[in-house]
Amino acid sequence: MSLFIFLTVIQAIVAAALVGVVLMQRSEGGGLGIGSSPSGGIGARGAADFLTRSTKWLAVAFVVLSIILAGLAVRETGGSGVTSTLDRDATAPVAPDPLADPAVPAPGTAPAAAPAETAPAAPLGDDPLAE
Repeated sequence: MSLFIFLTVIQAIVAAALVGVVLMQRSEGGGLGIGSSPSGGIGARGAADFLTRSTKWLAVAFVVLSIILAGLAVRETGGSGVTSTLDRDATAPVAPDPLADPAVPAPGTAPAAAPAETAPAAPLGDDPLAE
């Protein structure tokens, strides 16, 4: 486990150095080589530039460290099989739903008693629409 942590710290340092080196490089026109002069980065001067070479080697180191760390992670976990620690026989407690209709019982609970019928408060004889 200590080798994994050591290599993770080294990879973080390499990543920070790679970001710094890329940000220090001089822009030579459009991105992806579009719009640059024909003798720009392909010539002997551009290929021998210190920042270009250090970017290449830092990128190679980052990829190699990523592959090594992935291999160590697989070896450390010991992927022999999937284990589950969940107890499948336990039932979860049912919390009351504040947005549920009070007339509909919650799942897993007994239905509530029906409310008693109430008589109308006023006599219906005066109302022409009441039947």
